Amino acid sequence: MPGLLLGDEFPNFEADTTIGRIKFHDFLGSSWGVLFSHPKDFTPVCTTELACACKVSEEFTKRGVKMIALSVDSVEDHHSWSKDVMAFNSASEGSLPFPIIADDKRLLSVQLGMLDPDERDKDGMPLTARCVFVIGPDKRLKLSILYPATTGRNFDELLRVIDSLQLTAQKKVATPVDWKPGQKVMVIPSLSEAEAAALFPNGVTTKEVPSGKKYLRYTQP
Repeated sequence: MPGLLLGDEFPNFEADTTIGRIKFHDFLGSSWGVLFSHPKDFTPVCTTELACACKVSEEFTKRGVKMIALSVDSVEDHHSWSKDVMAFNSASEGSLPFPIIADDKRLLSVQLGMLDPDERDKDGMPLTARCVFVIGPDKRLKLSILYPATTGRNFDELLRVIDSLQLTAQKKVATPVDWKPGQKVMVIPSLSEAEAAALFPNGVTTKEVPSGKKYLRYTQP
């Protein structure tokens, strides 16, 4: 992600959206945030993604995460497209539970490195890739995922990684492969055995390996 690395402060951009003009840091407030970009309005994969995002929006709210989308079309187009998205979900009324940024000049797409060089619109203009940025309450980038325009995202996975990010921000643990909330986590290697015992009253178990090194340490958070 050129110019934007994990731990960097996320740009406090201003933009027109379906809820009016926003300043990004003010929009987030003290919440976590997820910004997800879309190649273009009125396209098939993007419509399925926004429809899914609508269905799971309450799960993001439960986690204290504000959602905001971005596409390279106008606010007017976003409002019109939103009706298609709601219809796809068999909802004849209502509006999207999150705003969509209008990046019709592609200024943000360039700034955040979101353009897909292989996908272009009918006028030959590059489309945005399917980017996901998770921003913490400190306004710093905690996670970024970049999908090509031809591959739709998995929102269950986004929720899973947010659960991991929020847990590991509070406790000195890491989450292993395919981890889900409620499962055991791993004690970070920098903690001594004494420190781990003091921090984790539920106990620490160590998996034995041929090297004899005691680095596979598990606990229940």
